[in-house]
Formats: sequence, C-alpha cells, structure tokens
Amino acid sequence: AKGGAARRAQEGAQASAVKLLAWVAAMNQSASPAAVKARWEHFPHDADVGVRGFGATAAEAFEHAGEALTAIVTHAPIEPRVAVAVRCEAPDLELLFVEWLNAIIYEMAVRQMLFGRFAVRIDGARLDGTLWGELVDIERHAPACEPKGATYTALKVAADASGLWSAACVVDV
Repeated sequence: AKGGAARRAQEGAQASAVKLLAWVAAMNQSASPAAVKARWEHFPHDADVGVRGFGATAAEAFEHAGEALTAIVTHAPIEPRVAVAVRCEAPDLELLFVEWLNAIIYEMAVRQMLFGRFAVRIDGARLDGTLWGELVDIERHAPACEPKGATYTALKVAADASGLWSAACVVDV
C-alpha cells in the first residue's frame, strides 16, 4: 500500500511538472513575427533569478522582461484591472532596463499589485511605460517570492545578428 501511494504521488508530481512545462511553453509563444524565440525566460544565478525578455525592438524586449519578472512571483493569470503609468530615465539602454524593472518592483510593493501586461515607449534616455494588473490575491496568485530589486549582474541589452533584441539581468529575490 505504501509503494502504491508513493508511486501515485510521484505520478502526480510528474503530471504537475508536465502541466507547468506546457504552461511555460504557451506563455513563451511570441506575438511578434520578428521574434521567433521565446518571449521571455528565466536563467539561474545562485540564490537569485535572471530574467530575459526578447522582442523585435528594445521596448518589446523590456515588456517581455516584465512578464518574466511577474512569473518569478506567480504563474496565475493577472487581470489587467488597473493601469499604472511609470517613467524612468537613465544615461544608457542597459541602465534604463534596470530602472524599468525596479519601477515595476516598486509599484508591486507599494500598491500590493501584480502586473501581467506591459507597454513601453523609449525615447532616448527616457522610458514611458504602462503596467496593467490587479491587487494581489494570496489564495489565487499564491506568490512564491517577492522580488527585491534588479541588479547589474548579467546586465545586457542588445540585438543579435538577426535583429532580435534581448534585455536581461539578475533580480534579487
């Protein structure tokens, strides 16, 4: 009986893992024809988490990195009930990316919200963005952690040879 229960538990865990992988694959489907790779991804870094967004433009890569940031906290869908405007400035694109992620983290913390949709416009050293989200619902969102801040570790914003932009850094959690 014990062996059967253990086997059923293992099968249940495997089924959950398969469902999670399918969800991640569905979330990573790109809406942009120029972006044939995933929209975003996480990469490991010690006790922290790396986030990377992809897009046809730097702005689109920033938007998708916002999705990756939210996916650190929850895998539950986020309803776009409230729009929050943010503005960031920095002397270069990489520092602007860190400012962008930290603006999202700040708004998450002070408003007790999660954001699932992002719009970014970059004009030189200035970023104007909109975050759409809802108040955190502990039961529905089951937050896994709280991001503390974007760091300069593994910071890179650039286009590859095919023109696909990526924006990445490590987030302290």
